Amino acid sequence: MKPIQHRRCTLRDVAKAAEVSLSTASNALNGVGRVNVETRERVLRIAREIGFRPNALARSLLSRRSLTIGIITDDTYGRLTLPISSGVSEVLVDHGVSAFLCATSGDRRLAELHLQALLDKQVDGIIFTATRLDVEPPIDLTALNVPVIYAFAAGPFLSTSFVPDDAHGAMLAIAHLQEAGCRDILHITGPESWLAARNRAEVYRNRCGSSSPVMFGAWSEEWGHEAIGRVLSARKKLPDGIFCGSDEIARGVLDGLRDHGISVPDDVSVIGFDNWEVVSRQTRPPLTTIDMELKEIGHRAGLAMLQLTRGEPVEKGVIRLPCSLVRRESVAQDATRNR
Repeated sequence: MKPIQHRRCTLRDVAKAAEVSLSTASNALNGVGRVNVETRERVLRIAREIGFRPNALARSLLSRRSLTIGIITDDTYGRLTLPISSGVSEVLVDHGVSAFLCATSGDRRLAELHLQALLDKQVDGIIFTATRLDVEPPIDLTALNVPVIYAFAAGPFLSTSFVPDDAHGAMLAIAHLQEAGCRDILHITGPESWLAARNRAEVYRNRCGSSSPVMFGAWSEEWGHEAIGRVLSARKKLPDGIFCGSDEIARGVLDGLRDHGISVPDDVSVIGFDNWEVVSRQTRPPLTTIDMELKEIGHRAGLAMLQLTRGEPVEKGVIRLPCSLVRRESVAQDATRNR
């Protein structure tokens, strides 16, 4: 059967082609009412064949929902928000729900304008994402008349927040270095003022000894390169493993080691954190790292939002989701390697 051309296919077209009434076609497409299995399958098949698409406005009026949600982020470059938003959208699209993504760049006035625009569009809910877990949103989302979910952001008391488990990620990184035979592991990470950096450093000290050195600095390649210079000038013996707090820092570390003729992973194993693929896949050698599973955080946030818009309960509090290890070439594979 050829699709109807030149105009939008209507419910009446589906009913006529399937030889059923309008009400039967509607019930079959919406999965309601008393429609036998054979008729329902025939209606659905014909709807696909003739290119029928439900009218979103009509569906929203029927369900008293706009079938849209807003995503507000303070992530200027989208490195964290884009994979999270992708995960949210993958969940929503199967339920006919769309998302509006609004970037605030941390600007309170811009955030307020975006929020008001989303509320004017009568979105069914708001998902807020951030770049760190220890900074409050630039706007107050606690008094809205729509549900709010936090992703890579810690919301207020009795809210629902989905965040990566930094402690789990740090344990994976250190365990992998130790399994590769590393016994003298150094930790080079970001600013101590960041909760994520402190959480990972705490795990490092617990696993490697309370006196183990933590080098706090910037989330940058420059800092990673500078840190290697400091290490080589201050220590007589080279560490055999380096746990970096981010992939950017790790790239600087790799460059610094290479500049001093030190081989990775033959002399030193290096592991990063983030699995930011534009960095981790392009380092020399390709970087073993920890993936924070940002898309899965988006999946969970999207599912929770769907539940809330249906009036269903969701788990409250900060929900920490596990990280995963991505093996590449910067960590030695043989625990019996010669030093």
